[in-house]
Amino acid sequence: MSLTRRQKWRIEKIQAERIARANRAADNSDDAELDDGDAQTGLVITRYGQRLLVEAESGEMFQCTGRRNIELSVAGDQVIYQTTDNGEGVVTALLARENSLVRSQKLIAANIDELWLVVSIEPHYQFELIDRYLVVAENANLPINIVVNKIELSSDIDKVKRDFSMYESAGYNVSYLSVNEKINIAEFKSQLNDKTHIFLGQSGVGKSSLINELIPDLNLRVNEISTKSKLGKHTTTNTTLYHIPSGGDLIDSPGIREFKLDELTDKEILSGFKEFKPFIGQCKFRNCAHIKEPKCAIKTAVESGDIHPLRYANYLELIGL
Repeated sequence: MSLTRRQKWRIEKIQAERIARANRAADNSDDAELDDGDAQTGLVITRYGQRLLVEAESGEMFQCTGRRNIELSVAGDQVIYQTTDNGEGVVTALLARENSLVRSQKLIAANIDELWLVVSIEPHYQFELIDRYLVVAENANLPINIVVNKIELSSDIDKVKRDFSMYESAGYNVSYLSVNEKINIAEFKSQLNDKTHIFLGQSGVGKSSLINELIPDLNLRVNEISTKSKLGKHTTTNTTLYHIPSGGDLIDSPGIREFKLDELTDKEILSGFKEFKPFIGQCKFRNCAHIKEPKCAIKTAVESGDIHPLRYANYLELIGL
């Protein structure tokens, strides 16, 4: 049976404590104010500048600073910290990450189980834009799912489901929701349990409404974190982790709810179409660009129905054809 992320962190804590002790020995000048008690495992809730808000396993939160000789930590990181005489803390080690989200060469969040791309009936979903998000996520090795919101505005929900069947056939999970009408909300919440999530998507598709549905007391949480972290007005623009009452965690990062396609190579764009992967390397020519070459395995897969024609057309669009 595979270990949960929390179980893995507990195992890694032993090694991390050894690292922390080595760090303390290497920098005795920072140890004067540290509590002599055992190091603790904490979850980074948010950071601003060099300050961190770290949640203990008990749920208590501490303002912390990080040692100069450890890597920058962000929301979602698991860290080893020790409390100080003034009731704050010092992060002495960073536990290994399973993954991270980087935008414009800036580390945004860590240990994400799932991204959720939110689209809607109005403004109407655009397949080429959806594929841009999926390509970026695939290249970052971050699992991504799709939420179709505002389904109450559709006059033909069967057509909507046919539209998204090409993504389901490619292996993506698609959820059809109406936040306003509370349609399929309970089922959606159940998918979030025991995992850490980030929501992405264009303006107007209902991301904020969905987040408020999942965390009804979000404003209270924001105020609490603002008070404890002393971030003030910066809290609403910082990447912050919130616990979802029904289960799971949400990392809310307003600055990356919308993002553009990275400067990816044609090869990276190709690998971002997950249903193409079984056919890559099967073409007659090793340098096949999958455009006009004869005996192209990907074009053959399009003709046989193994790859949806619209997905292939969007691939050509993204590589500039």
